[in-house]
Amino acid sequence: MYKLLSAISFLFIISFAAAQETVDMQMMQKIKDEAKNNSQVAMIAHNLTDVCGPRLTNSPGYNRALDWITEICKQWGLQNAGREAWGEFGKGWQNETGTLALKVPYYQDISAYPVPWCKSTKKTVKSELIMLDDLDSASINKAGASLAGKIVMIKPGSTNIPDAFKAYATRYGDTSLDNIGEKYMVDRKQMESFLPFIKNEYYTKLYLEKMGAKGLIMSGRNNRDGTVFVDGGTGYARGFEATLPEMKIGREDYLKLMRLIKDNKNVEIEMNVQNHFYSDDLTGYNLVAEIPGTDPALKSQVVMLGGHLDSWAGGTGATDNAAGCIATLEAMRILKTLGIQPRRTIRIALWGGEEQGLYGSFGYVKKHFGDPANMQLSPEQANISAYYNLDNGSGKIRGIHAQGNTAVRDIFKAWLAPFADMGAAGGVTLSNTGSTDHISFDAVGIPGFQFIQDPLEYETRTHHSNMDTYDHLSIPDLQQAAIIIAAFVYNTAMRNEMLPRKPLPKPEKFVFDFDFPI
Repeated sequence: MYKLLSAISFLFIISFAAAQETVDMQMMQKIKDEAKNNSQVAMIAHNLTDVCGPRLTNSPGYNRALDWITEICKQWGLQNAGREAWGEFGKGWQNETGTLALKVPYYQDISAYPVPWCKSTKKTVKSELIMLDDLDSASINKAGASLAGKIVMIKPGSTNIPDAFKAYATRYGDTSLDNIGEKYMVDRKQMESFLPFIKNEYYTKLYLEKMGAKGLIMSGRNNRDGTVFVDGGTGYARGFEATLPEMKIGREDYLKLMRLIKDNKNVEIEMNVQNHFYSDDLTGYNLVAEIPGTDPALKSQVVMLGGHLDSWAGGTGATDNAAGCIATLEAMRILKTLGIQPRRTIRIALWGGEEQGLYGSFGYVKKHFGDPANMQLSPEQANISAYYNLDNGSGKIRGIHAQGNTAVRDIFKAWLAPFADMGAAGGVTLSNTGSTDHISFDAVGIPGFQFIQDPLEYETRTHHSNMDTYDHLSIPDLQQAAIIIAAFVYNTAMRNEMLPRKPLPKPEKFVFDFDFPI
């Protein structure tokens, strides 16, 4: 329900009785016009992906991205732009050569990608390929001395590939998304249940190398058509050893190798993996920049937005999560270009170490706001009105997860209403989309939110894969997302009150804050 208040001044205001929330429709239109007429989304996307390359935390690509964003933010006139240390992360890593080929019974190149933070082969290794029943000590012990000098693969649990009848990419329907369920949520108990598997795999790989294996080939999760999912590796952290050279390959190649071995054919593989570790600076960095607040009574309060800057190394981290960085950077550019005078300070933060456990955002939260383990909070915690995150690919924004905060539901519905014509159907669900950087803020009682996005081909094709490249970004969708993020940030910065908060959570160790190895 809305009414026209001032046709003469062109200031249109939507008023929702339930929330008593107002929206400056003239400013919403200015945001739309700037985004459509002068979009920098494609330029930002090209630089973060094609130019900077893979952005594994503390790698050269990650540092290139930090430097480039710092410079572009300064060009736009943002203040205090630059790196901010959050704590120790560990070693950087970059692959310099990675080749794999079938040599016997015939020659064929195999598309393969080294697993981050694995060791190098030192020189090209040509060896018989042997297959273990499982990646566990029992299978290694069974193979015994036959492992020496060999390249190893693990028997796949399934011999099928996904069928081709279901499209990779989908969009949500135009009906309400208010009741969409939780998505990508990993709670503490689930994370704790993963730890034995993670630890076992780490120590098993060390044992496999100790028994003389020269390399490991894995296929990753179920994939097809040249998609290779490449993540993992723990060799960045103090106290961890780098594991043996390991490469991920496509499902079709992996199943072919399995069939040859099961048919008792002699299979020989040539592997060459050359990696470089960077240990000169073990500090982890985020990127921050801001538009200072102007209201004397409110400028110490802050509205934050962001996504994670780090990526895996199989692709160039386009949908995961250059997309979130692109949209939030463009939102900041729009607001700065429009010359807004925000009452509260607007601060963008792009995080490092998200893929290894939300390290960058959690380190920032502990440094500035408090530790969820004891809930001893700093004065800064009370001055953050909200944090908005984007990290589910490059699909357009369709709504927002309210993270169980019932008091913001009608506020967000009012803020989404001006963008119904752009596909934002006003979906405000109380459920959570989890396991990304807004969780760090929520853990200390700061309103942290993740937007609902069209899934496109994020989980099916690009997430942590070699297909996570510029050409799998939807530039129009990112332009739409930047508009809505800019609007949410503007509205939060300008309203009379900070956003309402949920009750403070009880002290609890953060979901990803585990000591490992043991």
